[in-house]
Amino acid sequence: MHSARPDRPYLDGLRGGLPFLLVVVPFGMLFGVVGTEAGLNIVEIMGFSMLVIAGAAQFTAIQLMTENAPVLVILASSLAVNLRMAMYSASIAPYLGPLPLWQRALSAYFLVDQTYAVSIARFQARPEMSLGARLAFHLGAATPICLCWYPATYFGAVAGTRIPPDYALDFALPITFLALIAPALTSLAHVAAALTATVLSLLFVGMPFSLGIIAAAICALLVGARVELWQTRRREAKP
Repeated sequence: MHSARPDRPYLDGLRGGLPFLLVVVPFGMLFGVVGTEAGLNIVEIMGFSMLVIAGAAQFTAIQLMTENAPVLVILASSLAVNLRMAMYSASIAPYLGPLPLWQRALSAYFLVDQTYAVSIARFQARPEMSLGARLAFHLGAATPICLCWYPATYFGAVAGTRIPPDYALDFALPITFLALIAPALTSLAHVAAALTATVLSLLFVGMPFSLGIIAAAICALLVGARVELWQTRRREAKP
């Protein structure tokens, strides 16, 4: 009988993260292009991707900057877009929370939509995983996703407008979130929140500085929480 390989969780995470390169690479390239068109230099663009490392928030900030929005509006909108990271953190904390501080900080830095989706699915499916194995899996998933984000952004920034528009790199943004959100719609509360966010985002599209995103997100959270509370009360009322 062969003993378990200590590097297996890392390799499993690596394999789980590889398919996301199909959207991460064009997503990063698109941000580089958009950043260049907005007037940012290479250092500013790479600083965005390396320090913020949150594509949706980066696009939100760039769009508002080009509209000359107030700094507070830019910060508030970017924060609203990234509020999901707080929920990711709360969800994954029971599995990675006991790690030493520096390892938690490393895991938090690499906690993005794709690494969260891959990691939480594995942790929930295999609760017997050791703490070290969970960390190795999470970092394995982050290796192709996050480390390819930087060169993709750099390539997009350097290439700039020389990338033909026929390539339609902007497909990566909606495809990424559809791939992440669709499997997570496992309850009525999730579906209600998603529908609320979708409908209100369309209705509020005319609001200045993309404030409609914030309003739609807040309403979606309230609707989802209300539906979940209603379901809980129904279950408790049953004999």
